[in-house]
Amino acid sequence: MSHVIVMNRWKDTYADYAAYIDHTRCAVTYITSPLGRGAVPEGAAEIVTLDDIQDLAQLRAAVLGLAERHGAPDRLITLKEEDLENAAVVRAELGLPGMRLEEVLAFRDKVVMGERIAAAGLPIPAFTAVSTAEDITAFAAEHGWDLVVKPRDGSGSAGVVVISGPEDLERIEFGRWKLMAQVRNPHLICHVDGIFDGERLLVWRGSRYVNTCLDFAHGTFYGSIEEADPELHRIIGEATEQYMRALTDRATPFHLELFLEETESGATCSFLETGARVGGAETPFLWREVHGYDLMKAAFHLQLGVPLQEGVDWAVQDVAGFLVVPAPAPRPCRFTRITSMVGRTPGPYAESLAKVGDVLPVAHGYEHVGGRFRFRGADAEEVLESITETFKGYTVSAETVEAAAV
Repeated sequence: MSHVIVMNRWKDTYADYAAYIDHTRCAVTYITSPLGRGAVPEGAAEIVTLDDIQDLAQLRAAVLGLAERHGAPDRLITLKEEDLENAAVVRAELGLPGMRLEEVLAFRDKVVMGERIAAAGLPIPAFTAVSTAEDITAFAAEHGWDLVVKPRDGSGSAGVVVISGPEDLERIEFGRWKLMAQVRNPHLICHVDGIFDGERLLVWRGSRYVNTCLDFAHGTFYGSIEEADPELHRIIGEATEQYMRALTDRATPFHLELFLEETESGATCSFLETGARVGGAETPFLWREVHGYDLMKAAFHLQLGVPLQEGVDWAVQDVAGFLVVPAPAPRPCRFTRITSMVGRTPGPYAESLAKVGDVLPVAHGYEHVGGRFRFRGADAEEVLESITETFKGYTVSAETVEAAAV
């Protein structure tokens, strides 16, 4: 290969690009957001910073400019979910290898996604596309309340509303997003992360949420603990493999969410949603640091056409988990107090914290938050205790500042 273009918007080292491709053997150029520029490694042939990396016109112009200066690209790589669609469009225009838009939509449009799961005869709560209050009322008349209304291509629970009756319809922002309504499933939400090779799960791990992404969007912490029960883990894995087969026959990194119902007669799973990317929050760090497997590297190499890494020997692995604390004040805000929790027992083995005086930007997702912590232990109970005590003991405060001061 002579020229590879990488899209990036992470500030932290979610992806270690310098370790994934030799920057001395080909021209590796980067298209990045302002926040992500600092994560671009030395050795980049060129860096183009876009004010709005999600703007297709800006992305197309940046790619064509890099092609003029460094030669036609062999690959266009992005590991961020929100960039998958635009990257697919540009790849198709330039004839580059990689996922096309129709493939991406199976992992980005929750209605398309749900239709494929339902067509395969797999369990999923009833759902429909909606655009008006009347659509939702008609759906509720057939399926009942409570309902979840959410953007069809959303992430991180942005725009998600739980409604219990017609009186809640005014809380929905019609016209802002393409929406869907779905019967609310009250059971435990689990997430599964790994690599699907097109037929089976090559490497994977199931985890239980502590609170949920929706709780976090409403100002509460959320976390995750890996599932340690072998039988439950098997059930989660078998369900996940069926879901992935219904969605694609392409080797794909995935972050999948499902409902787990545990009864005396056994456990069953029902599909929630999935993305064709590595899980967010602390997932990439936990896999590298606790399990010795770089999911981001595997995802990068899939797009590069390089053979994948070997799997993980789970029999000798600790149980891992994470905690994410929300912003302590409306964004943008300047941190006034932060308490490190590393070194406490029980507590995290690692943390990602800002410094006093740093400004937390207006940014969606789980990178720019009030605090991020990573845990490992011999069992799930030990990890849960560490998460609980860390949240109780963590102190963080900030003051809101004018956007112009950022």
